[in-house]
Amino acid sequence: MLMDAGGINWYYSCMYAQTLIPNFQLFGETSAFPDVIHHERIRDRARLHDWKIGTHRHTDMVQLFHMERGAAEVRIDGQTHRLQDGELLYIPVHAVHGFAFRQGSEGGVFSFPLTLTEALPAASGDLAARLTRPLRATCDAAFLRLLVALVQAFEDTGTFRASLLASLGQAVLISVAQAALSEDDAEEAATQRRMGDFVRFLREDLSATRGVGDYARAMGITTGHLNRICRAASGVSVSDYIEAARMTEARRLLAFTQLSIAEIGYRLGYTDPSYFSRRFRSVAGLTPSVYRQQFLA
Repeated sequence: MLMDAGGINWYYSCMYAQTLIPNFQLFGETSAFPDVIHHERIRDRARLHDWKIGTHRHTDMVQLFHMERGAAEVRIDGQTHRLQDGELLYIPVHAVHGFAFRQGSEGGVFSFPLTLTEALPAASGDLAARLTRPLRATCDAAFLRLLVALVQAFEDTGTFRASLLASLGQAVLISVAQAALSEDDAEEAATQRRMGDFVRFLREDLSATRGVGDYARAMGITTGHLNRICRAASGVSVSDYIEAARMTEARRLLAFTQLSIAEIGYRLGYTDPSYFSRRFRSVAGLTPSVYRQQFLA
């Protein structure tokens, strides 16, 4: 929803002049993802930066902002939105965004790693497609109770804390998609269905030997049409979306299997291990071996 700044007179530093967009791991830091999910208060981070969070994006996670009291003007992929009392805002992976909060704003920020979203019970079709775009909705009492339960689980130290966090986190994401349902016009609904089809084809075969044209032919559409669908639904080109999906799978294999780095590259269709390592480093900021070391301690 396009919004009028209406005299608030907030300034977004480096909003348009940047040529390189920072890839933040958390709300305002570049540290590694620390937990099954992460929760922090808006005021704790925003007031350290004069209530402004500069333009950035996330490559490994999605985020949910809940504005309990206050307001924020948000830029997402060139569109201006306003987040107000009692509203939630979902920001998908790769979306370029920045915030200007009203001083004293209160609320929560929830960060969910892609591994959690990809494990959703019905991660295909309309749900997966809906979670590829920004969503804004009003929080009802049931949703607020779910958020309270998630925060309590985050602060708990029980034996099954991780499992409880994962389950509640997925419930929150599903509820976000449900809360944001609206009277979509026929064109937008068709775009979301097509994006769901593309996501399914992509998950069936992530091989780097398949190009944009292969996926477009499998869907019976042109590459230009597929690129328009992908940009409308996710804000990035088809090629960028495909590579991000491949590198997410590479991270999973590096973290949770003992496959060699070369074998992981081969599985993803990269016949040259050196090229695979270079592509991984360009996306993740670390070589595959250094990335894997984080999980061997």
